Amino acid sequence: MTKTLMAGIDLHSNNLMIGIVDQDGQRVGHQKLACDLKAVLAYLRPYQRRLKSLAVESTYNWYWLVDGLRAAGYPVVLANPAKITQYAGLKHADDKSDAYFLAELQRLNILPTGYIYDAELRPVRDLLRRRVSLVQQRTALMLSFKSLYARTTGQAMSLSRLKGMAAKAARDLYEHPADQLIATVQHEHIAALNESIAKIEKLVLARARTLPWYEHLDTVPGVGRILGMTIALEVGEIERFASPGQFASYCRAVAAERTSNEKNKGRNNRKCGNKYLGWAFVEAANFAKRYDERSRRWFDRKAARTCKVLATKALACKLAKAAWHVMSDQVPYDGGRVFGKAAANQVNGLATSQRD
Repeated sequence: MTKTLMAGIDLHSNNLMIGIVDQDGQRVGHQKLACDLKAVLAYLRPYQRRLKSLAVESTYNWYWLVDGLRAAGYPVVLANPAKITQYAGLKHADDKSDAYFLAELQRLNILPTGYIYDAELRPVRDLLRRRVSLVQQRTALMLSFKSLYARTTGQAMSLSRLKGMAAKAARDLYEHPADQLIATVQHEHIAALNESIAKIEKLVLARARTLPWYEHLDTVPGVGRILGMTIALEVGEIERFASPGQFASYCRAVAAERTSNEKNKGRNNRKCGNKYLGWAFVEAANFAKRYDERSRRWFDRKAARTCKVLATKALACKLAKAAWHVMSDQVPYDGGRVFGKAAANQVNGLATSQRD
């Protein structure tokens, strides 16, 4: 009888190690190769029909390898190294043992795996992530521009004035040639960044609108165009989250605690989850508590019992759970379901009395 095989790939920046075991745990072979897809496919070709599973270590550069192997028909899974712990008493460990270890975990069916994001949508998601760095650069330039004006004139410049300023007006603010030059250069860079950011947002928005779970996200309090695109693209597939609590945990909106016998024993991994979704829902909470009456009243009650920071995080958790329902059921946001019918009636009554 032909035995099935499992393979593990320990991936690095410039090379990788492949280890293959059979269903009985016997080592079949291993090979160190350069990060070249053709070389990897050539080595795996004799084993392809017998390979039941092939695990690739999730490193920063896994895209090319996972996408290439999947396109060639290999049953690829993405190993999650944050959840994999080898025996601490090992006397010797190297790339070969790591590759075989991944293969062995697959054979035992206990390999922690990660989500493989859709290869067609992934570049759009990554493009939106790159937008963050451009916005940060623009903000730094604006702050530097305003700081120079305050130092040389003793006056403050409003952000609205800076945004509407022409290049000649920026230069004419100063008499010294050095100040005129840096003002002109910074104004040109800000204008170029504005153009680049606008192009990114246009492309991303066009793609995000095609996603079925994007349609009703803007009905969630605090979620606008940018946050809606961020949430929709970072989710990937909402079906991979079985419950709103699981989704909120992935959004880093749930406390990372470790308790025993009702005593605090430290913290678990607070970075577990998606930092972009964590940022998005905290931002949504900050907007919601300012502009949404139900959110504000709930936040005020929570802040009175704890503090504003914890109340903001708790509101972000509620919004994350609400977003899960909105995306899973593809329905508009229902404030009464999130905060309770009593709170909704209280807000409606307050609005009526204000109109009267």
